[in-house]
Amino acid sequence: MAILVAITPSSVLVLVSKILGLVALVQLLRFVWWLVNLLFILPRFDPLRRVPGPDGKKFENHFKEMGDPDVSPEEYDKWSKKYGKTWRYQGFGSFDYRLLSLDLRAISYILNSEVYEKPLMTRRMITRLVGKGVFATEGAEHKALRKLIAPAFTSKAIRALNPIFFQKADELRSIWDDIISSTPQSHTCDTTGDEKVCSETSSGEPEAVIDVFHWLSRLTFDVIGLAGFDYPFHALRDETEEVYSAYRHMFSAIEKCGGIMTILYLQFPILEKLFPNASIRQRNASLRAIRKSGKTLIDGKKAALLAEKASAKEIQEKDLLSLLLKANLSEDPSQQLPDSDILDQLSNFLFAGSDSTTLAISWCLHYLSLNPEIQHRLRDELLTLSPSSASSASSNESADSSVEIEALSYLEAVIKETLRVVPPAHGTLRFATRDDLIPLSHPIITPSGEEMMEIKIRKGSFVHIPLEGLNLSKDIWGEDAHEFKPDRWFNLPATARQHPGLANLMSFSFGPHACPGWRFSIVETKIVLATVIPQFVFEPATKIGKYASIVTRPFVDNQFNWSLPLKVSKYQDC
Repeated sequence: MAILVAITPSSVLVLVSKILGLVALVQLLRFVWWLVNLLFILPRFDPLRRVPGPDGKKFENHFKEMGDPDVSPEEYDKWSKKYGKTWRYQGFGSFDYRLLSLDLRAISYILNSEVYEKPLMTRRMITRLVGKGVFATEGAEHKALRKLIAPAFTSKAIRALNPIFFQKADELRSIWDDIISSTPQSHTCDTTGDEKVCSETSSGEPEAVIDVFHWLSRLTFDVIGLAGFDYPFHALRDETEEVYSAYRHMFSAIEKCGGIMTILYLQFPILEKLFPNASIRQRNASLRAIRKSGKTLIDGKKAALLAEKASAKEIQEKDLLSLLLKANLSEDPSQQLPDSDILDQLSNFLFAGSDSTTLAISWCLHYLSLNPEIQHRLRDELLTLSPSSASSASSNESADSSVEIEALSYLEAVIKETLRVVPPAHGTLRFATRDDLIPLSHPIITPSGEEMMEIKIRKGSFVHIPLEGLNLSKDIWGEDAHEFKPDRWFNLPATARQHPGLANLMSFSFGPHACPGWRFSIVETKIVLATVIPQFVFEPATKIGKYASIVTRPFVDNQFNWSLPLKVSKYQDC
């Protein structure tokens, strides 16, 4: 006899609810197991537990000590004396040990090893904002991009850009001159548009308090626009240009990355499409503007390169985009990048190049303002240049001028010392893609008293590369390592001469991921300083702090807005 069971809608709903409840319970148990494993089990087997370092509570972190440039130099000194050249510290808590080393052998090994990559979250953040460029790739893809962009950063290619550097430096000089001349000489502040200008009369010469960081950021945008895209942002004249505004909104979004929602968006990209916030909508609008203009630029340059009436040699390849397109077209068709990827490379250069150079010049002017005798000595050296070398020049004149400027030894020393004391990036992170052993040149002593000449690290562990810490290490640079002393570059200690970084510095990193545009940045910095230092005197205007927000930015103490106001007056040769 058959037994018939009536299936009703209500019974189906009961069954579905039970299944969903079971699934939810399973997921909850999985999450609890993951959390217990993360917080209590895995830490017990972390080999970094054997490495000496500061301890803290379960959810205590050492991010401020490791990442705040206003306190980190002293913290590095304190901890290196206590633990040696290599130690571990707490990331998000005692369950998240991270390795930090001032041992040059360990750093060289890590930065040259394919085992260690930029964290996935970092690469996702860069990619979602400025595309999948050279700063957001790893492995074979990164090597291919480095090969493609290499022609754009040769000495010859950078020399061809010198007229742009001179032109924009002279434009900035003229603007500052006008600001000083038009500023009433009193202790009042005038606001013209978005620009606030204050004046002082303590020196007896016309002067104004100018936010040099703001103006230099506009200059470097103009330079990278012409040198990179052959595109005039005109940022020094007007900050409302569409593409300039789009990029500025993009870079502001990078600086503001943080908080739980940013982490969720990076971890689950689908959430951006389902629940976009105002920042994401602004970013998408900026991307559309950038892509539209970029496509127009690329189509025009490709047409010129491919036109039958002009061979590739007849095209004046002074901008990076033309060089990239030519290099890309010379590749095997199967290896060529799509136009969108070419634009991503330029966006990456703009992101990295404009900020790093702005900061190099800004911090240099800051330290010169604090050290008038060094500023005076540098000005004396620059005043030996022929007149055309310290002003805008034609292509032929700029070649001779740049040779003169390159030969100035004290200018070189001042710039290197600035980059040493305040590298654009305070530090960088890597994570281990597999279990590994990191060699040391200086042994560490474990809490149990064992001496170790190598460190075992497990897959997924983070390694902090302290760029500033290496640049300010007393073991490398001497007891005066924290002081701004350009003369040290004329008699470097042996430990500094053995430094593996580019130009004996970690400021541009080194190895396969070293900054490809480091020469570009230094040449631009030299030309800008050679233009403004002979014309102006710089003095402190207020107390300035440092804040590491991807790069180390200046801010006015107690105000926390990115700025570097200095008293600027016209130089009078007595």
